[in-house]
Order: sequence, then structure tokens, then C-alpha cells
Amino acid sequence: MIPYIRRAAGLCLVLLAALLVNAARVMVFEAGSLDGNPADRRPAIARWGQPRGEIVVDGRPVTGAWDSGQQLRYERSYTHGPLYAPVTGYASQTYGTTHLEHAEDEILSGTDPMLAPLPFWNDIVRGRRPGGNAVTTIRAAMQEAAYRGLAGKRGAVVAVEPSSGRILTLVSSPSYDPAVLSGTGREVKDAWARLNSSPNQPMLNRAIRQTYPPGSTFKMVTAAAALDAGVVTDVDAPTVTPDPFVLPGTRRVLPNEATGCRNASLAYAIQWSCNTVMAGLGVKVGLAGMVDAAEGFGFGDTGLKVPSWVARSNFDRDMSADQLALSSIGQFNTRATPLQMAMVAAAVANNGEIAHPYLVDRTTTSGGTTVHRTVRTSYRQAMRPSTATQLQRLMVKAVEEGTGANAAIPGATVGGKTGTAQHGLGNTGTPYAWFIAWAQAADAAQPAVAVAVVVEDAEANRTDISGGGSAAPIAKAVMEEALRASTP
Repeated sequence: MIPYIRRAAGLCLVLLAALLVNAARVMVFEAGSLDGNPADRRPAIARWGQPRGEIVVDGRPVTGAWDSGQQLRYERSYTHGPLYAPVTGYASQTYGTTHLEHAEDEILSGTDPMLAPLPFWNDIVRGRRPGGNAVTTIRAAMQEAAYRGLAGKRGAVVAVEPSSGRILTLVSSPSYDPAVLSGTGREVKDAWARLNSSPNQPMLNRAIRQTYPPGSTFKMVTAAAALDAGVVTDVDAPTVTPDPFVLPGTRRVLPNEATGCRNASLAYAIQWSCNTVMAGLGVKVGLAGMVDAAEGFGFGDTGLKVPSWVARSNFDRDMSADQLALSSIGQFNTRATPLQMAMVAAAVANNGEIAHPYLVDRTTTSGGTTVHRTVRTSYRQAMRPSTATQLQRLMVKAVEEGTGANAAIPGATVGGKTGTAQHGLGNTGTPYAWFIAWAQAADAAQPAVAVAVVVEDAEANRTDISGGGSAAPIAKAVMEEALRASTP
């Protein structure tokens, strides 16, 4: 009898060991694939079983949650959804997350370990904390001014604080209401199809995800390169540039819309936007020098995040001399995001240094305790401080006496640069209107804001005037709100 008992006990031990091995296999080796199995709805039920934390602008949440009563219980809601869509993105039970909803998802969904009172707390209790909050750097009044200024036209506005890198405005137009994508079902799928098929691409974040030919606003990069390289030593001296200017190695003549550009100084060329002078200076700086200058401002950076990822702005590394001439005035293959061009303006305003741009000031628990605060960091030294000082003067003159007059603000110092970028087959498309600028209050120690505006469907009769006519007034309105907020 005893031998049979021993055999039965041994068999039980073998079965127990096999059970433990199988449990370990499932929990350790197959856990990832099982958690990712779309047939398992438990993660989704847990994820949407409690409200997400808030995204906050100027102390007020611009997001919320409502109880749908469904299995995926809480759906995301948005206050002034189209206004803040480029900031928040969407949090959809069907289509996932974008922008801050994606970049700060662990905080907002309550799964970030930093929200727990003790290490490994979530693993121990098999739950999650209430969602935390993401407090943005956006200023509501500036955001609203930019949105009103675009008035539904295709385009974007970005404003940053030059000294810190705080993104104060991030607007893309036309926009959409992220709430229509929050839940599940036929209505959500229809909204998704409608938004994605729209020729106006309302879900495209033109501020950070779309690149445009920057046109004459890029001339500030070329001017910085020429001064840093010593190609120009006196901004008021003639540049010995012919007009008409024949692109090197070709018979193609580069036109000027402005008059008086023959042998014009760098100061005059910035004030009235002479294509010939700036193209000639780019060729004199040379390909290597222009590439270094552009990359010093951030062109070519594939890793920029704010914390949402930013599309790469482009300045070709391999070009012929005629292509370099065109690239030096923001044409050929040169392309930039509005954020990138705001960073160019900020570099001029901030003595040549670019602070790393960021959109989230801090994250907090649901009770308001700070979890993480963004610390100012330096991104690039784009030019020498002495070069930035000279360019500040030239940009101010372009506003006071040149093409940027529509951005002038009484009682404040404003520097700006207009631009009109040709595009389309044979440059037959309606030009993109650009304006980049910075503004400083009369009694302030440093500029309060740097801004970039692009309007895709601007009405333009001549190069650069559309930038001053279509984009500059929008920049002015945004800068006025920035100066008003910075005044004690």
C-alpha cells in the first residue's frame, strides 16, 4: 500500500511542478503577447474605467470626462476643442492618443509610477492611481488671438518666450473638435473618416508637424551666417551684388520685387527683402557654412520633442551653387515648421541662444502636488551675441521703416521679417505668407515673445508684401497679448 501512496504523491508533485512551470511561462514569457491581444478587453476596461487627468491652460482645465455608462465607461471631453486641439490632441477609445494626450499618457491615465505613494505600489495593489494633470505653458489670451487671426484659413501660429523656451501659443487652422473621436461606435468612425478625407486636413498639426518653404524669413539665417563668417563686416556697407543677379552656373535671373537692391547693404536687404543680396551672400558663405548655420538653428534635427515630436526642418547638405543661392532665400528644398521659424526669431531676440522649447510646465497628481517640473535647458547657440545684436537692429528697422510695418506696436520695440514662399508646379500656387517677429516692452529687460505666422491661402500680389499684409497683423495681435500679460 505504501509504495502506491508514494507513487501517487510523486505523480502529484510532478503535476504540481508542471503547473508551476506553465504558470511561470504564461506570466513571464507570454504576458506581453497576452496583454497585447486585442481580444483581451480588460486593459481597455481598466484604462477607461476612471476619468483621465486634466490638461490645464492658464489654471483652467481644457479637458474633462463624462460617464457614458458603457463598458468603456469614461469618455474624454474638451472645452474649446478646436482652439486647443493642436495642444491636447485627442484621447480616443477607438483610435488611441496624439500630442499631449499621448506624450503625457502615463500621467493622465494614472499609470505613471511617480503618482504612487510608494515604489511598486501599483503592482502590489493591482490598480492605478487617479489620473494626474499636465499643466501647459500656453496662454489663453494669446491662443485665442492667434485663432481669431487665422479665421479658419489654412495656417499656423507659434509663439515662444525667447529667454525660457516656453511655448505660449500653438495654433493650427482649420482645426477640429477632438471630442468627436472620444468614444466608440458608428458616429466616431464616421467622424474619423470625414476628418481624414477633408481636403483641408483639420487633424494635421501645421504648427509642429507640417513643413513649408520659409521664403524670405529664412534670410535671417543667411544674415547670421554671413556675419558670423565675416562675409559681412559692416551691415550698412554695399555688398557688391549685381541686379539683375544670374544664378551661378545658369542663365536664370533671380528677380527682386523690391527696388534699390543693386549693391545694397545687408541692412537694406533685410529692410526691403532683396533676393539678390541674400542669395549672393549665401553663395559667398558657401555650402559648408550655410549648412552649419542652418543646423545651428535646429534645421535637420530629427529628435526635437516639446514633448510631442516635431517634424524635421530641412536645409540640404548637398547642392550646386545655384541651388544654394535659392536655398539661402528660403526656396529650393529648404523647408521649416512654424515652430522652427519661431525659434529663429527667438534666437535673434535672445542674444543668439535658443532655449529648448517646451509645452508642459509641470505635471501634478490629481491633488495638485508637483510630480515633475520642466527645467529650462539650452538648445543651441545659433550665432554670436554680437551678431544677434546687429540682427535685432535690422529687424526693428524692417518694422519701423520696411515691409513689416503692420506689426508695429506703439510703445514697444518690435523686430520682424516678412516672407512669401512660392510653391506649386512652376511656382504657380498662391504664395505662403510668412511673418516672424519678436517684441519687447519699453521698460522690460528682455523680449517677452517671439512669434512665427504662416498663412497658406493668403492673397498675395507681390513677394513679401503678403507676409506683411496677411501674416504680420496676426503676429501683432499675439504679441500685444504677450506684452499685456508681461506688464505688471
